[in-house]
Amino acid sequence: MGCCNRRCGLIAGAVFGAAVAILGGVLIPVGNKIIQETVEKEAVIEPGTTAYDTWTAVGAKVYRQFWFFDVKNPLEVVQHGSRPVLVERGPYTYRTRYLPRDNITFNPNETASFLIPFGAIFEPSMSVGPEEDEITSLNLALAVSVLSFLTGLRSAANILIRTTNASLFQRRPVKELLWGYKDPMLKETVGLFPDYNNTFDGYYNVYTGKNDISKVGIVDMWRGSRSLRFWNNTYCDMINGTDASSFPPFLKKKEPLYFFTSDICRSVSASYEQTRNLKGIEVYRYSLLPSTLASPLDNPDNKCFCSNMKTTRNCTLAGVLDISTCQDGRPIYISLPHFLHGSQELRDSLVGLNPHEEHHKTFLDVEPTTGFTLNFAKRIQVNMMYGPSKVITTLFHFVL
Repeated sequence: MGCCNRRCGLIAGAVFGAAVAILGGVLIPVGNKIIQETVEKEAVIEPGTTAYDTWTAVGAKVYRQFWFFDVKNPLEVVQHGSRPVLVERGPYTYRTRYLPRDNITFNPNETASFLIPFGAIFEPSMSVGPEEDEITSLNLALAVSVLSFLTGLRSAANILIRTTNASLFQRRPVKELLWGYKDPMLKETVGLFPDYNNTFDGYYNVYTGKNDISKVGIVDMWRGSRSLRFWNNTYCDMINGTDASSFPPFLKKKEPLYFFTSDICRSVSASYEQTRNLKGIEVYRYSLLPSTLASPLDNPDNKCFCSNMKTTRNCTLAGVLDISTCQDGRPIYISLPHFLHGSQELRDSLVGLNPHEEHHKTFLDVEPTTGFTLNFAKRIQVNMMYGPSKVITTLFHFVL
């Protein structure tokens, strides 16, 4: 992800000021003060500042890349309970965040409220193939319907599945799996991100940093609330930090960065990893710690994220987060790609996984003086939970 001219100008100005300051000891305090005052002025989110121009601009390119696990032995899985054999296919790349923040309103309490409109434009030159490439994957509609009937109407679910010839797996184009298709069983649109191009994230309320630059960008409210309503716990429902696009300036390596991400319905923290050179600009790289998705046995703070004792093996399973409470009850579980840092049994149940720290971790590269995020990779794997079932025919042999 690149940076706009004014953003780079501010950073270059700060670096140049520092270079001038070292010419003489008497100039050092003056140079540092000028840098600090300039950054504190330009980092405030209000019309006329570098931060505002960056915040409202759409020039910085942000992409979402999707990889799919193509199931090579669907019949063996359904008929004999074999381990699924997976082949990773991708990336299929889309440009996102090409629309500016919408409905921006500045509030009396030094916050700004806004919506983030969603949109995705396919980028063929950055993809391995067209959107029409077909993938054999889990049947999304089957998961939704089975879960809906698990409380006592399993026979009804089985009749519905059999009369529509629904199977545990389906083969569909990438475009349909991502953005939705009309399912013959549910008679409604099903997909990983249905209606993505017509939806928003928010409202967000964030502090502008005016009168207190240490609060700039920090989320005050999301969807009108200062806490989440997903986890039924004060700690896990906390909204901490920014939205990760920027942070308060003058970063300190020993202090973690906190940010809220609506994709996984929770706040997380990232810790300093190393200093890097990004196109001539010194940045701090921060990454999520393995403890982020650790089991409560290893990280007691995660106890309140454990909502299903059965699927989490009494809260001993590491590496997955059940977000069904913020997905209208759909059995969706979030993990790092290839179950990186997850329990070994997750990888043992499948063939074809190969977790790699460098390829599958989430990180942010942040310019430490201004707090601007210049490069980031938020890597998430979306998983769905199925069976086994003694009533649902297609799940007879399915083994967890």
